[in-house]
Amino acid sequence: MTPNHPMSTPLTESRRRWWRELRRAASWHRRLLAAGLAAIAVAAGIQAFDPPEPVTVPVLVAARDLVAGVPLSAGDLEVRALPEALVPLGVLRPGDDAVGRLLTGAVRAGETLTDVRLLGSSLVDGLSAGAVATPVRVADASAAGLVRPGDRVDVLATPATLQAEASSTRVAASGVIVVAVPDPATPGGFGDGSLLVLATSPETAADLAAATVTSRLSIIVRGS
Repeated sequence: MTPNHPMSTPLTESRRRWWRELRRAASWHRRLLAAGLAAIAVAAGIQAFDPPEPVTVPVLVAARDLVAGVPLSAGDLEVRALPEALVPLGVLRPGDDAVGRLLTGAVRAGETLTDVRLLGSSLVDGLSAGAVATPVRVADASAAGLVRPGDRVDVLATPATLQAEASSTRVAASGVIVVAVPDPATPGGFGDGSLLVLATSPETAADLAAATVTSRLSIIVRGS
């Protein structure tokens, strides 16, 4: 049968349509396969650059704003997970003995609690090396009632004699930290002046003891 035979035309057109459909199908599948591979590559790239979740540890933080000198209660504390890299040294963790201890300074809600922010179970716990706990009686009970554990004060000594001049007032202790403020309801509290416990050197403690005998003591609260 020659190519110009009338019966050859339908067969040729059918083959052409078949080949066109086959090429379109193959092209569509190639595009679909390429899109799928591109999506997989993008997902793999995102996963490669997405950092892993940081390791966290549970720590104790202040559940609300806290003031110095008040014993901590269980309601003052809450547990929060912090990234391990951001946890400070000496951080308090669940199970640590924090309830009942005194803060050395005010703490904001959400602030991490560390061992240096708390007074120890005894007066000398947490003091710097060589420091001693020194009780002193301040003449002005109202002024002494304004301070809290953790405050830094100067102690002034003014001779108690009537002939003493104002210029004779001297600084008996400078920049010492208040360790404790006894409850005024306890014996020896605010009835005759006010008792404060200060962290001092042994030499300053001896000077304060001598000043207590001859002078009236007053305090000036210093900034941190």
